[in-house]
Amino acid sequence: MWNYDFKVPDKKKVRIIIHTDCANEADDQYALAHMLMTPKFDVRGIIAGHFDAITKFTDRYKTGETVRASRLEVEKVLKLMRLENRYPVFNGAGVPLTAEDEPPMSEGTEFIIQEAMREDDRPLFIGCQGSITDLAAAILVKPEICDRMTAIWIGGGDYPEGGFEFNLMQDIMAANVVFRSSMPVWQVPMKVYKTLSVSLAELQYKVAPCGEIGNYLFTQLVKLNEAYGDIEKWPHGELWGLGDQGVIAVLMQENERVDNFRLLEAPNIDPVDMTYHCNNKNRKIRVYESVDYRLTLEDFFAKLAINYRQEQ
Repeated sequence: MWNYDFKVPDKKKVRIIIHTDCANEADDQYALAHMLMTPKFDVRGIIAGHFDAITKFTDRYKTGETVRASRLEVEKVLKLMRLENRYPVFNGAGVPLTAEDEPPMSEGTEFIIQEAMREDDRPLFIGCQGSITDLAAAILVKPEICDRMTAIWIGGGDYPEGGFEFNLMQDIMAANVVFRSSMPVWQVPMKVYKTLSVSLAELQYKVAPCGEIGNYLFTQLVKLNEAYGDIEKWPHGELWGLGDQGVIAVLMQENERVDNFRLLEAPNIDPVDMTYHCNNKNRKIRVYESVDYRLTLEDFFAKLAINYRQEQ
């Protein structure tokens, strides 16, 4: 399936569920492609997540339509990578939680529960690259899954204060559900995922020449960069953040490395201003303070070239 001259032993592999708001902007597609090309990961399924909060600020999508947009983008990436029908794709909930006693059931929520409860000795992770509505719903429906998987979340403001952050904005109630649960959480907050930045020239040189998928990854990012050119603070003109690669970063690092994260009490998050507040009642979660961005980005560039550059 891949052009690698090495194999990853089965005991070194981990199961992973990819949860992606793939049509939101331009970096989810990079993380999706990277995870699919990584033999350490046994990708069990892909969940298309909503980014419904963006409908309040743009006319790109209507309320409730963002899940469909994410799914179509996932399927497009799979097709360009020649991976159609190799991985199951599920729809997540179309909108954020409205009440903790009425969790929305979705294909994604059902799949999370099914995979978590399946007997398998290998560890199970879910890599959440946006909202965590479906994970929160799964926890509310089946709390037992908390002992059977680990959540990696790219999101949340910087510690200790917290504050506005885009992925958190998508569903603050869901984040609070997950943080109050007993599920192990590895959080990659904003200041850390922002270190996974690249220049557009670098992407033109290293990504664009790599077959149909490389060309698409580059051109769709450039188009979005131009479409939002009149916004003052974002995007940045000649660079882009590949923050969702943080999922790969924390799973690819050496297992013995414990110097780049702290164990902190999971905060309660204010539903209005997204600030963090602790009451000494929640369990501790892993909060990353740095990731190996060189290893992560170079691994992506290498895998893309090995598998797709010969198409040119």
